[in-house]
Amino acid sequence: MANHKSAKKRIRANDRKRLQNRYYARTMRNALKDVRLTTDKTEALAKLPKVTSLIDKLSKKGVIHKNKAANLKSGLMKKINAL
Repeated sequence: MANHKSAKKRIRANDRKRLQNRYYARTMRNALKDVRLTTDKTEALAKLPKVTSLIDKLSKKGVIHKNKAANLKSGLMKKINAL
């Protein structure tokens, strides 16, 4: 267990960050699933900018790695173009 005041504060801050990261990652996964399950190309293209923006923001914040973000966006584009 932490003995220093700063270590206890760091534990509290880490818990807050972990919950925020879980929320944003889950939101991203739900948005990706929503686009992937769309069968209409125009509807998928309408949702695409919002999802790619969300992926970029999470990559910038460090919630997901930049290469994972690139792979997600690439796979999403392939999926939409195949419709």
